[in-house]
Amino acid sequence: MAGTFTRALAELRREDAPEYGGKSANLGELLAAGLAVPDGFAVGADAFRAFVDETGLASTIEAAVARAAGGDPDRLDAAAKTISESMRFAPLPDAVEAEVSARHEELVRAAGGAEPAVAVRSSALGEDSAEATFAGQQESFLWLRGLDEVLDAVRDCWASLYTPRAIGYRARLGAGPEPAMGVTVQLMVDAERSGVMFTCNPVSGDRSMVAVNASWGLGIGVVGGEVTPDDYLVSKVTRELVRKSVNAKEVEFVPDPRGRGTVRLEVPPDRRDAQCLDVEHFAPLLDAAQRVEAHFGAPQDVEWAFVRGAGAADGLRILQARPVTALPQREVHAPASALELVMSTFGAVPRKDAS
Repeated sequence: MAGTFTRALAELRREDAPEYGGKSANLGELLAAGLAVPDGFAVGADAFRAFVDETGLASTIEAAVARAAGGDPDRLDAAAKTISESMRFAPLPDAVEAEVSARHEELVRAAGGAEPAVAVRSSALGEDSAEATFAGQQESFLWLRGLDEVLDAVRDCWASLYTPRAIGYRARLGAGPEPAMGVTVQLMVDAERSGVMFTCNPVSGDRSMVAVNASWGLGIGVVGGEVTPDDYLVSKVTRELVRKSVNAKEVEFVPDPRGRGTVRLEVPPDRRDAQCLDVEHFAPLLDAAQRVEAHFGAPQDVEWAFVRGAGAADGLRILQARPVTALPQREVHAPASALELVMSTFGAVPRKDAS
């Protein structure tokens, strides 16, 4: 379907980021690259602008932000509360609601008529650019079912543009365009294990390595810092596991048995200290990391999950990718031999006793 305010994720490309945000645009690129990405659709920033204009919220927002000038925490909290309450009780424009409803119905039909569980995630304009990252400043809502929950979550994503932290962050950046928000609506993955990976070593800048963090269940615990994940370093050159650190993973997030939302559970003792990833998981992760980096042409920070009950070979899903920012520069030194020159070109430096 052609839409004024929405697009299927598969239709989006990088050039759509100014309207749909980096998260949605990057998911479109990942789909175009043939990676296994859950289906969904994106709500554009024009839907947010229509919402603000038709409800008369622009003056409320402007006045509340002006009162918070100077960064006083109490004033920031008061401004955020005023804006949030005004947004959450304001009706969506009819045209926006109709398009979101039609897109959601497409997901229902694809699921055989059942209400599929979806994630509704903010996709703020500029959040996944290489110049500035707003990751973590807006909201994500997981394991929602039904159109009403989706519509409420879209509105809540918009309201998250005006948290105290977000208002203060933009104030520190100085004058810029009026903030706007795209939203990603995507089928959920019932993750047995999940995490993030960097298509380089983010500490050293070594692009011959892939750094993987992994834990049990949904990725909320890893991304939100509530669990210390297992840490792995894998070589792109030899495809060998170079280093691992297995940590106590005390909690995990899983779908609520009632069918909506998620629950936080203690990990049973037999899995708490167990290695989260087995040998067979590294090949698909490494393949995906190399394909993602090759497609975008730069190191990426990738969120991933393995579907519960599926094999490692076909169970991997890619949930998001964004550029790695502030990557350290590797130290350059003169090669001692032709072998070292060749190997260092490809990111691998031989041992001193190599023969």
